[in-house]
Amino acid sequence: MTQFYSKTKICYGKDAMDALDDLTAKHALIVTDAFMVKTGFADRVISYLDRNGVPHTVFADVESDPSLETVTKGAKLCLQKKADLIIALGGGSPIDAAKAIAYFAHKATTNGTKPTLIAIPTTSGTGSEVTDIAVVTDKVKEIKIPLCDELLIPDVAILDARFTRTLPPFVTATTGMDVLTHAIEAYTSRQANAFTTIYAKHAIRYVFKYLFRAFKNGDDMEARENMLLSSCMAGMAFSNSGLGVTHSIAHSLGGIFHIPHGLANAVILPHVIRYNSFDAGIRFQEIALMLSLPATTVEEGTASLIEAVSALNTSMGIPLGIGSLKISNSDFQNHLEVMAGNVLQDICTQGNPRRPSHRDITELLQQAW
Repeated sequence: MTQFYSKTKICYGKDAMDALDDLTAKHALIVTDAFMVKTGFADRVISYLDRNGVPHTVFADVESDPSLETVTKGAKLCLQKKADLIIALGGGSPIDAAKAIAYFAHKATTNGTKPTLIAIPTTSGTGSEVTDIAVVTDKVKEIKIPLCDELLIPDVAILDARFTRTLPPFVTATTGMDVLTHAIEAYTSRQANAFTTIYAKHAIRYVFKYLFRAFKNGDDMEARENMLLSSCMAGMAFSNSGLGVTHSIAHSLGGIFHIPHGLANAVILPHVIRYNSFDAGIRFQEIALMLSLPATTVEEGTASLIEAVSALNTSMGIPLGIGSLKISNSDFQNHLEVMAGNVLQDICTQGNPRRPSHRDITELLQQAW
């Protein structure tokens, strides 16, 4: 049986934040990071809660690549405050942390009730506001752990592009390439279906049309709004179709070498397209044709797509190899076998169109160096 599932109410446009007026709660937990508090973005959420008389607590301890320790601390605070509403504000890290906090707090209760979860993304990248996946980091074992459960899907996503306007250009670039990776891997996944294909195709088009514009001019609100929508669409696609080894490798690079997730995906993506070309070449040709790239044959379409992705990376200052990510070759070689093992165990690998072996992954990593 093939299925497509999405429970998230999506609110977007200039009045999207007014969705907070429609919600009631006994206590709200705002999960965010120190930067959101410092910039005053958290105050915009708090003003809605104050206006509606909702008591609240701000948990702003979320770090980049949220750790198990942070999630545990947040879940304990959620239980202590008896929060029945969790509002995630930030990029992928605060949203993933909030999802994990809601999940574990729910599992720790006996009454079976789960806090209402609202996600307000401030980057156009992860699509976490509509997915059933959250990634947390085990800093002791140096691995990223993808959690996957329908309970992780937010109830409401509020897409307000004004929150993304101040993103620095390079962050705009890497988070945008994360969107592209989500969309391409969803489109070519072993579990892709008619509905995921529709969302993935639109996301791919939007990235190639709007990402460079947003990178060059952060005040281009048309580009910002459409990148936020593309991120959400790609999230809906991959939440149902799964992903591939690009993400599995990015998880390992992030867990061991602390490479930002979007940057790792951007660097790895062209290499994985080449690796998957035999099994997914027709799909790559379809993408190339959709983008009006040369694609008279499967091979030409795949080569055109690799070239287009690489050119987009280069235009935004993203390197084309792992060796340019401030990782020493000796450290990379020493961790090669561990990374390959991590990739094979990663849940994202299940969706990859080509089933990899341990040797395949080590060779792919070496080629991507």
